[in-house]
Amino acid sequence: MRNASYTPARVATAVDLANTWRPFRGEDDLETLPQLRTFLVDHLPAVERDVSPPLTDADLTEVRAVRATVRAVLETAGADADRAAEIVNAGLRRHRVVPTIRRDEDGWWADVVADADRPAAHLAAVTLGALAAVITTLGPDHLGVCAGASCRATFVDLSRNGSKQYCTRTCAHRASVAAYRSRRRPAVGGPGGDSGGVVTD
Repeated sequence: MRNASYTPARVATAVDLANTWRPFRGEDDLETLPQLRTFLVDHLPAVERDVSPPLTDADLTEVRAVRATVRAVLETAGADADRAAEIVNAGLRRHRVVPTIRRDEDGWWADVVADADRPAAHLAAVTLGALAAVITTLGPDHLGVCAGASCRATFVDLSRNGSKQYCTRTCAHRASVAAYRSRRRPAVGGPGGDSGGVVTD
């Protein structure tokens, strides 16, 4: 029986939701109702895109709360798996997410669905269900925060070895360049200041 709550698309939705908040830059892509609508249309399956009646400020507040929960899981899992599990479970209960089984042409499969017809509940089912599935199949250390010095973007590593440390190749390259420059920087000498061009490797 396959677990449909663990798919790359659903995992990507969780990561994208968390990363609508960029702490170092102080940027937030979920401040307005139009931004919320754009996110929902871009990330939820077609069956869950019907956001009529119109979105309300309450919907925005609830989705931002889901984002805080998802981000907390991603930030916590690698260091404290038990705490991350508690956050996931509390979020699933809060939004009345329930397990279900379905059948299609490929056979039977397990899923989690929201027991409330609200955007935040659907997002909670998709994102927290996906993170729960990753934790239980690959391990909590596959969830993390970018190791870049000026980046707090989150990521999920779906590879088997789980060795990812950076959110993107750009951040990994930036860190590599910074480390190289640090090694090449002249060592500070004695009272004269400069060490005569000696580099440390």
